[in-house]
Amino acid sequence: MEEEGTCFQCLERRIKSDWSDHLQLCYGISDSPLPFGSSAVVQFSHSHTNSSASQFILSYLPADPHHCFSKYINQYTTQNGEETEVTAATGSTNLSDFLLGESQFLSNRDRMSYECCACDLSAKFSCLRIIPALAPLAHVGISSYSTFQEIASGFLSGTLEDHILSSLNLLIQRKPSGKDGVNYLRLLGITSFDETSIPGCLRHPNIAPVLGLLKTPGYTNLLIPKTPYTLEDILHYSPNALKSDWNIRFLMYQLLSALTYLHGLGVHHRNLCPSNVMLTNSCWAWLRIWDNPTLGFKSDTSCNPSRVGCCIEGCSSQGLYADLKLSQSLDWNSQFNRWWRGEMSNFEYLLFLNKLAGRRWGDHTFHPVMPWVIDFSTKPTEDSDSGWRDLSKSKWRLAKGDEQLDFTYSTSEVPHHVSDECLSELAVCSYKARRLPLSVLRMAVRSVYEPNEYPSTMQRLYQWTPDECIPEFYCDPQIFYSQHSGMTDLAVPSWAVSPEEFIKLHRDALESNRVSCQIHHWIDITFGYKMSGQAAIAAKNVMLSSSDPTKPRSIGRRQLFTQPHPARRISMKETCYSAKESAVPQHQSHEMDSEKSFLYKTTCLQELEEASLFSEHARHLSPLYCHPQENLLKQSSSLKETHSENLEKSASNPHNISHYCGFPYDVDLNSLLEHIDTQDDDSTGYQELLLWRQKSCLSRTSFKEAAKDIFSVGCLLAELYLRRPLFDSTSLAMYLESGVFPALMQELPSHAKVLVEACIEKDWMRRPSAKSLLESPYFPSTVKSVYLFTAPLQLMAKDGSRLQYAANFAKQGALKTMGALAAEMCAPYCLPLASAPLSDAESEWAYILLKELIKCLTPDAVKALVLPAIQKILQTTGYSHLKVSLLQDSFVREIWNQIGKQAYLEIIHPLVISNLYISPHKSSAAAASVLLICSSEELGVPITVHQTVLPLIHCFGKGLCPDGIDVLVRIGGLLGETFIVRQMLPLLKHVARSCIDVSSMNKPEPVHSWSSLALIDCLMTLDGLVTFLPKEAVVKDLIEDKSCLHVLALMRKNLEITALQVAATSLLAICQRIGPELTALHVLPQLKELFDELAFSQESFNGSGSLGKSLKVSKSKVNGDFQIGSRMDLVLLLYPSFSSLLGIEKLRQCCATWLLLEQFLLRFHNWKWEYTGESPRSGVENVFAKVPLLTKGSTSDYSPAKLLLNGVGWSIPQSQGIRGTKNLTPQRRSVNAYQSSVQTHEAASNHFKSEPWFWFPSPAASWDGSDLLGRFGCPKDEFPWKIRASVLSSVRAHQGALRSLAVCQDENTIFTAGIGPGFKGTVQKWDLTRINCLSGYYGHEEVVNDMCILSLSGRIASCDGTIHVWNSQTGKLISVFSEPPTDSLHLASPLSSPSKISADHIDMLNSNTLTSGVLASSFDGSLYTCTNYLELVEKLVVGTGNGSLRFIDVSQGRMLHLWKGEFSESVFPSLVSAICSCGSEKGQGNGVSASPHWIAAGLSSGQCRLFDMRSGNVISCWRAHDGYVTELAAPEEHLLVSSSLDRTLRIWDLRRNLTMPVSVTLKGHSDGVSGFSVWGQDVISISRNKIGLSSLATAADEVQDGQHGIIPQKLYSSDHGSRNMSVLSSISIIPFSRLFAVGTEDGYLRICC
Repeated sequence: MEEEGTCFQCLERRIKSDWSDHLQLCYGISDSPLPFGSSAVVQFSHSHTNSSASQFILSYLPADPHHCFSKYINQYTTQNGEETEVTAATGSTNLSDFLLGESQFLSNRDRMSYECCACDLSAKFSCLRIIPALAPLAHVGISSYSTFQEIASGFLSGTLEDHILSSLNLLIQRKPSGKDGVNYLRLLGITSFDETSIPGCLRHPNIAPVLGLLKTPGYTNLLIPKTPYTLEDILHYSPNALKSDWNIRFLMYQLLSALTYLHGLGVHHRNLCPSNVMLTNSCWAWLRIWDNPTLGFKSDTSCNPSRVGCCIEGCSSQGLYADLKLSQSLDWNSQFNRWWRGEMSNFEYLLFLNKLAGRRWGDHTFHPVMPWVIDFSTKPTEDSDSGWRDLSKSKWRLAKGDEQLDFTYSTSEVPHHVSDECLSELAVCSYKARRLPLSVLRMAVRSVYEPNEYPSTMQRLYQWTPDECIPEFYCDPQIFYSQHSGMTDLAVPSWAVSPEEFIKLHRDALESNRVSCQIHHWIDITFGYKMSGQAAIAAKNVMLSSSDPTKPRSIGRRQLFTQPHPARRISMKETCYSAKESAVPQHQSHEMDSEKSFLYKTTCLQELEEASLFSEHARHLSPLYCHPQENLLKQSSSLKETHSENLEKSASNPHNISHYCGFPYDVDLNSLLEHIDTQDDDSTGYQELLLWRQKSCLSRTSFKEAAKDIFSVGCLLAELYLRRPLFDSTSLAMYLESGVFPALMQELPSHAKVLVEACIEKDWMRRPSAKSLLESPYFPSTVKSVYLFTAPLQLMAKDGSRLQYAANFAKQGALKTMGALAAEMCAPYCLPLASAPLSDAESEWAYILLKELIKCLTPDAVKALVLPAIQKILQTTGYSHLKVSLLQDSFVREIWNQIGKQAYLEIIHPLVISNLYISPHKSSAAAASVLLICSSEELGVPITVHQTVLPLIHCFGKGLCPDGIDVLVRIGGLLGETFIVRQMLPLLKHVARSCIDVSSMNKPEPVHSWSSLALIDCLMTLDGLVTFLPKEAVVKDLIEDKSCLHVLALMRKNLEITALQVAATSLLAICQRIGPELTALHVLPQLKELFDELAFSQESFNGSGSLGKSLKVSKSKVNGDFQIGSRMDLVLLLYPSFSSLLGIEKLRQCCATWLLLEQFLLRFHNWKWEYTGESPRSGVENVFAKVPLLTKGSTSDYSPAKLLLNGVGWSIPQSQGIRGTKNLTPQRRSVNAYQSSVQTHEAASNHFKSEPWFWFPSPAASWDGSDLLGRFGCPKDEFPWKIRASVLSSVRAHQGALRSLAVCQDENTIFTAGIGPGFKGTVQKWDLTRINCLSGYYGHEEVVNDMCILSLSGRIASCDGTIHVWNSQTGKLISVFSEPPTDSLHLASPLSSPSKISADHIDMLNSNTLTSGVLASSFDGSLYTCTNYLELVEKLVVGTGNGSLRFIDVSQGRMLHLWKGEFSESVFPSLVSAICSCGSEKGQGNGVSASPHWIAAGLSSGQCRLFDMRSGNVISCWRAHDGYVTELAAPEEHLLVSSSLDRTLRIWDLRRNLTMPVSVTLKGHSDGVSGFSVWGQDVISISRNKIGLSSLATAADEVQDGQHGIIPQKLYSSDHGSRNMSVLSSISIIPFSRLFAVGTEDGYLRICC
């Protein structure tokens, strides 16, 4: 008898019939290789997203009237003969409470009577009690579309469990909370896990929620949410998503918590495997316990294959698979052997491989794949090669060609041949276009439906696609027939009469001997060993890897085999021997019979051995996670009786209601904080685990089926570590028979091995219970703390409630109590809540949560986790209360203190500026402007200029709001007159002249408009800055020498009208500022030409019309009442105003055309000067009063930035003193308040060098006009760094050579290490603001070779052969580290023995750049040579003289492990001359220091070694240079840059070949390269007295074009232009200040740009 399932087409029709056409089947869920099953993923058809959040799993379970499950549903959907709906999800007092009253006091016999033989639960509780305990949220009723909508909306709105979170929030706030919160905490193990209480009405957070138990005719429907991943998906497609051992423990803790709850109910899972562990977006685990899809297989237990088919009568698919012989077993060994022996078709075997690879029928993104076996050029025949496809090459390779694939592989940043899946969603939907709904085609293929664009014939389809085939083309003729009126049927080849005949012929081709001989090649490419490694490169089958391997994925390419797949035996036998027989003459055949028989047997044995070995290596494809059922049934009756007694005892005494219902234990906030408190030493001791293992026998599992689950737990745990199954059928049978563990057990970590061995004990009585496992030392307190904190966040509650809970709990000290590691693990669950759109009240909670996370996390965790969330918030458009809160000075200082200013400047600062342009909201713009103003003085002049002033100036004309201009003005006022004159005025004048010049050029209209808008912003900024300058400075810098920008703008006839008005009003304001005398002396002569041009203009005779172009400019910027309409209106704007300022007589004396201008004003504007008074009589009353004077203190009527700065309590840094306070608000200065011009210049001469940053020049000198005009990007774009090779400041830092430089993150302080008095090493601390020495460290006895700053701790590590760690503030020594003397086994001869030193080494030691330091003295291999700080792990790694690396834990003050490299030279071991680690270099594009995967060491012999950071093994060792390696850097994870005394700089790409990495060699220096520094893509190298400039981005192209790649330049003094003749010894970039510092052999520190 056959057990037939439902095909997915019939299942889809059934769903539409039972529910609605609006319910769309996404794809079916099947446990077989064929499209049969009873479960499907569904969603609303109007949903335009494939997000799993809006998808649900709908399962059809046959309704057995005798089964307790059906009884339960029937009982509560039938009342008085009528079926009604009963909802269990409306609250905790409905169905669950009713059931508690009905069944709590049932006797044991009553409970047993309710059950039946079909029920597989234990007798601990009745099913009437267990079912609602496992599905307390389920809506029980009759199926309908409205019911589905109601369930789905309740789930998506987050109201199902919101009452629990509300109760927890009250508990945390020490308010009366009710019982829900306390009962929920009991589920989480507070105060301990309980396996004996009566179940309550709350869902366990790790059990998949059942949303609906609904009846349809003959079936019960289960509805559960669809999660984006399962644990099986993670193990197959993204195993790196389980990032660490801690993540594995946390996942297992969740599963064991769910199992503890199930076993406490007397329920066992029976099928605990990766596919039944559902994972949410945050990788929270749900154990799936309900549905078990029905398979389309015969239930006969014999090994004979069975036929499959759909159980629905009249289904078209009944004949499609009738000839298949797939067995019910999914065992890999049996299926492979059947196929290899010829007992299974190619089609069936390929379907089986698709199932193993995880491919799903109906899922267009991951559809089963089949090979194209013919090319449709002609009808294929066995005796002809034409018409057949080459199966040894992928379809992608056949379509693209080897030449194109080679080019793609060699030129791609990530080397690859194939950029997409072998079967894409586009291809699947195009193949099935004639049977798919148009809505699907519009989403997957093209938004506009064009039927003619789809291939119309099979041959065109094959030629069009680079993808492989689908199974439907081998079995389903319906795919050819179109159901769309505009699309014709897919035409079959001419050699087939109909689609049915084509399907038969196509299938015959697939099963032919020719294909059977080659199909294993295609399997190798699609599923096998040619998917990775050198085999993939040779087959041109390298797939483009995921950009983030730690990101979970639900689909992907799973490599099933790592060895070549054997050919099919029957095909080999027929082709091999038939060919031999045809070649042998008839008369010789009898002589070869015996030889043929022997060869045949030998070949068969070889084939059998090959197949056997292959089958053995792929045994992991048939994992087993539990004992065979029969082993569990072989138990004595005494054990059964004992178990029954235990169950009766646990169910007796039901009258303790408080115990069963979870009424309070005394759980309050204090006890909750105690439970999440982590121990100081949270490491798991191996001895503790062994002790637990001995005691675990006392807490064994209570019943046999629970022990089966524990066995599965052990298998799961082992697979998470091994990344492959622990047991298959062979290894499990061997273990059960002989007790021999699989060999894989030896690969497990020791702590995991103890747990696994306990779980898989042969004797089920000796296996620990789930509760015992939870309480084992394997789970550190951090795991338990994170679980208690994050479990409530997984409730199906509103985001606002979850955010309030997290913020409340964090505010009460939860994150601080649990420690930095636990807080870091909690952050990914909390941060998505804070970065979502929020109300004002929720924003307050998000702000609290972010502040607490910043306080409690390590700096690297803040960079990696919190800063991306802050970025997302700051990038939101429109009003955001949270964004305004994050832009507060106090919050930013929290970030500075935790991660340093460099990370802030690179990640957050550009986003702060972005809130000032492109129509920002006034609140966020005001907050951003205040933040920029308040931070400018602390950041310092260079950083302020390059990171604030320049980006804002680049925003001129691009929507910069008034607050942005106000930032520039107030920064100028805050930093003083010198800053304005030296830094800002040159920049603004440069921009203004560029914009004025554009107006006279033949440029496109957008450029003219943009330049006019930029000029307006520039003039308004100048107008505001003038307020802070004495009138003499205004005249000197803005007006003298006929250089007045305002007059130049007014003279441009093509300038926009609005720009002219702003120029005129700004000029009037400046004239009012400097007074009539200076105006008449300096301004009026420059205006004469303008007045003459206006007087003789044709418009002066015809009247003033609105000629010219007008711009839309914010009224807050140009807010005067009078708006000009043409250039002639300038007469009305300027002439009356100057007459009022200077007097009419003086104006007429300077303006020869005064009569014409006054006639124009009288004729068209009724303006006339009267001598009876100083005021003119005019229809335009007091024109000058109507001119908008921006210098009066505001750039707009409403300036939120000023209100916040002056009225809301923003603190001013104390360092500003009285000057900064006075200058915050622009005010006019009286004429008498200023000194004369001579006095002013004398004061500037006396006090110039006392000003901070007196040496820093304006960047305007290196600007070109095209720099501004050509840039339309936003300020976060990286501005080009033009290096001028100019020495800005020079100071003698040491008496001898300056050996090393280190720049602090604030870029205000720099440390220099060099030779001091008595040739001893000294380290000096320099203040860059005034270039003076602050302090120093003088504890070294030898020359200091290297040093590094230890993160934000304020400690310095300096190396003179030993490591000195000292406090940079006090100069006091903290600790000294030195290498103990090495023994003779690996002690090299000291450098002082000249007989053992080669000539190459002598040359290197005598190099000019190495005349001092550790190499100049006699030392042994135990001396330290160089240092590198691993910021992420807070360890110091130092190189030694014998080629080893020593790790030092500076915080703990102890030396750690030593890594020894293999000596490539037997006599002279190379010393480590340079060290770097990937992810440790500053200047990463995202500002985050990636976790270092490798450490590179450069050696004096020219070699480079790459060490694995995790194991310490040498990954690769190659000869990188022909001389001493002087410097290493890792700007990106896959790049290594090295320099050497062989005069070259090399860039190594580590992605292609680690054995011998590919390099780009940069040449250009004439001497050895003694060092370099990298920032972004820029590299500055030093060689003797020159610097070299090169770029990582263009290096390869320059070398290919025949260029050297390095442009050497000599340094010149910015004062007198003299060359630097000193030999350069060290270099360090000061990135955000756009400077670099160099040290010289004669002890000078030079700051350059």
